[in-house]
Amino acid sequence: MSWVSERGLVAAISNAGGFGVLASGSMPPEMLVAEIEATKALTDRPFGVNLITMHPQLDTLIDVCGVAQIEHVVLAGGLPTSAAIKRVKAFGAKAICFAPALVLAKKLVRAGADALVIEGAEAGGHIGPVSTSVLAQEILPEMGSQVPVFVAGGIGRGEAMLSYLEMGAAGVQLGTRFVCAHECIAHPRFKRAFIRASARDAVVSVQIDPEFPVIPVRALSNAGTERFMDVQREVIEKFHRGEMDQKTAQLEIEHFWAGALRRAVIDGDVENGSLMAGQSVGMVRSEQSVQSIIDDIIAQALDALDARKAPAVVMSEGVQGVV
Repeated sequence: MSWVSERGLVAAISNAGGFGVLASGSMPPEMLVAEIEATKALTDRPFGVNLITMHPQLDTLIDVCGVAQIEHVVLAGGLPTSAAIKRVKAFGAKAICFAPALVLAKKLVRAGADALVIEGAEAGGHIGPVSTSVLAQEILPEMGSQVPVFVAGGIGRGEAMLSYLEMGAAGVQLGTRFVCAHECIAHPRFKRAFIRASARDAVVSVQIDPEFPVIPVRALSNAGTERFMDVQREVIEKFHRGEMDQKTAQLEIEHFWAGALRRAVIDGDVENGSLMAGQSVGMVRSEQSVQSIIDDIIAQALDALDARKAPAVVMSEGVQGVV
């Protein structure tokens, strides 16, 4: 959600009763300071800040959050070190981490994580290999009673939110659903691409070299996704020639996505930019206000609860019965 989850959208989500999270992406510290201050000017409600663990100035960005008295810091884009988690907690903030597997969820909690996000492969942007429903079944029964666990990936309606809450989740994280909010700064062409897309249009980038692991990215297929294949080849060749180490190579690939996403979100280049979207994009049918989106999701969940009070019809050997 870099370039998308900025001050306007974050404040609107928090003001509407959700919990907005600033996506810092590749921001330098001074830009993050300005974005946090601007968000505070738009809402007096709580919001969080998402920091990328691979950012070369991660420690400084964490310190920026401390000075700004941010109460929730989300460490994303890779497994955070225990030192990074402790640095967040040192100024009293809650450290929220992404857990792509049960063993890692346990490790993160031992390291001090206050809450977890489990994000399935249906999500947009950088993803893991396991589906949301499987992660939820694997992690919620064991970890849901220890720390708050938020479920993400492919969630577009209230019924899905309700099902995960009933499984033990503390809440859900949505991204794709808010791209077409009136308050989102995304270019009109970017929003139109989402509204026109179906779930199957959100595809995963292909990893070229298994010895050079690249976190796959889910986005709407276009010329930009094809360009990523060329970028991978170029970076891998540089790595094998000894022109850069693996961390530098990973950052170069990340910079490609950051630039490509900006071209699509801000400039409206939907052909060559990156249209990061989760498979729930097929449920985005129009542009709405943030309040309307949240109200719809809550209403869907409440309707699902009300439907359970109605008599259920069972079929058995051609005979209908009411229970």
